[in-house]
Amino acid sequence: MNVAGKVYLIPSLIAEEAPETIPSYIVTIVKKCTVFFVENERSARRFLKSIWKEMIIDDYEWHVVHKAEEEVKNEFTRLLQSGKIIGIISEAGCPGIADPGQILVDAAQKMGVSVKPLVGPNSILLALMASGMNGQHFRFSGYLPIDSGERARAIKAYEAESAKTGCTQIFIETPYRNNQLLDTFFKTCQGSTRLCIAASITSPEELIQTKTINEWKKERTDFNKKPAIFLMSAN
Repeated sequence: MNVAGKVYLIPSLIAEEAPETIPSYIVTIVKKCTVFFVENERSARRFLKSIWKEMIIDDYEWHVVHKAEEEVKNEFTRLLQSGKIIGIISEAGCPGIADPGQILVDAAQKMGVSVKPLVGPNSILLALMASGMNGQHFRFSGYLPIDSGERARAIKAYEAESAKTGCTQIFIETPYRNNQLLDTFFKTCQGSTRLCIAASITSPEELIQTKTINEWKKERTDFNKKPAIFLMSAN
């Protein structure tokens, strides 16, 4: 089934202080959209206004994606069937990557709708690029278990896989749990295993460093409440 609607995946800022990371052509695409499905309406409105100051926010239709409840997906489908051009915006970075918008994109693909991904900052890829780790074989596993025992077992398994295959293991964490995750790395991993911490990417406070577990133990930098990506390599 092919319908007249179209979906644009619009990248947003990772750090508000870095508007230069958004290509100028994004404004041209935004002007084509009449409906936006967003992870966070307030931040999405602020972001679009920052890149297109003349935008009249209330002229557009807004829908909040929260794990893409069935009614949101149904409305998304209905609007596409009516020929609407829809923009999907994540709270930070690229829609569909560690983002609930993926479920809407899946619905669009099943409808045969044209889906256009647009170039913009992605913290996972930026961290991998700067880590010095294997960029040809990597696994993004998202969030690790909250339970400390399960988290330790998961890290141990990922470390063993990395040692065996050379795969770079990539994780994210809720910023206020960063230090707890680091403690688990320190207690669980071999001292020679490399860990890259990429924090506050694209902001003036950006820090991307790769060190062994033993080297990180000596430094004990505080990453509490800082948005971060963690990459591990035991190879």
